[in-house]
Amino acid sequence: MDNSNAIEGRGQLRDFLGTLPTETVGERYPDLDLLDDAGLVHAMIESERAVADAVLAQAEQITAALAGIVEGMARGGRLIYMGAGTAGRMGILDASEAPPTFGISEDVIIGRIAGGVTAIHTAVENAEDDAQSGAHDVDGLDLGQNDTLVGISASGRTPYVVGALTRARERGAFTVAHSCNPGSAIGAAAHVAIETEVGPELLTGSTRLKSGSAQKLVLNTLSTGAMVRAGKVYRNLMVDLRATNEKLRARSERTVILATGAEPAIAAASLEATGGWVKAAILAIEAGIPAADAVAALEGNGGFLRTAITEATAS
Repeated sequence: MDNSNAIEGRGQLRDFLGTLPTETVGERYPDLDLLDDAGLVHAMIESERAVADAVLAQAEQITAALAGIVEGMARGGRLIYMGAGTAGRMGILDASEAPPTFGISEDVIIGRIAGGVTAIHTAVENAEDDAQSGAHDVDGLDLGQNDTLVGISASGRTPYVVGALTRARERGAFTVAHSCNPGSAIGAAAHVAIETEVGPELLTGSTRLKSGSAQKLVLNTLSTGAMVRAGKVYRNLMVDLRATNEKLRARSERTVILATGAEPAIAAASLEATGGWVKAAILAIEAGIPAADAVAALEGNGGFLRTAITEATAS
């Protein structure tokens, strides 16, 4: 592209950005730079109050997205997040927290960002503008019909995400788009469009603020909901957490105590007998069965603790 074409294209993009609610200049705090410290803190907190309502307004679309994710995972599929900048980092954050929280392998929920690993910490010039790169990353993950791709972009027009969603649909994957503006290009490219209209940012155009908060809330909902449906949660307890440090080992014991009412010594002994598997320790105590039998029962029913307790106590 020669310089004149580049200037023209930039002008078109500038005009387009001016139509997006997330790029609009907010009227509530037009002189943000004149506020004192307390005023800045108040403005930030007040601004963020709009996020939960914007996400709640998309509950039907989020539910549809969750249903598709759960259906695919039941067939062995994966959940993949792809985005650029803050949106990409939100996906990587959610994916990286899933293994220790739910005891899953690192290839079940995956995050990818435009520009690769470097872009997690540092902006990579023009990475988000490359639609082919998005398609290439989808091919590299070998997406199939059991997988779900969630493309994330505050503006809703990021070429990297559009390219990824388009290729994912071509490969038969279930696709979800999350943007913070209505009528988005990524929404048009996906099976389900989640469009959380958070409105103008406190700092004009800084979509790491309300838009980023909305992204975090939506992704939390999708991943946690999927893991609940996969049997990774009993009551409201993390019964498949992976105890990789002292805090999590203590949390494992506390979880067994909360679920069973057992004395700490009994909870600790049951965990040791089951190799630290919280689910099996709970089942062994609740059903009064040997640790080995508890492990076998859970392995035989796909790890659904509530079902295993019902079956063991009924027999």
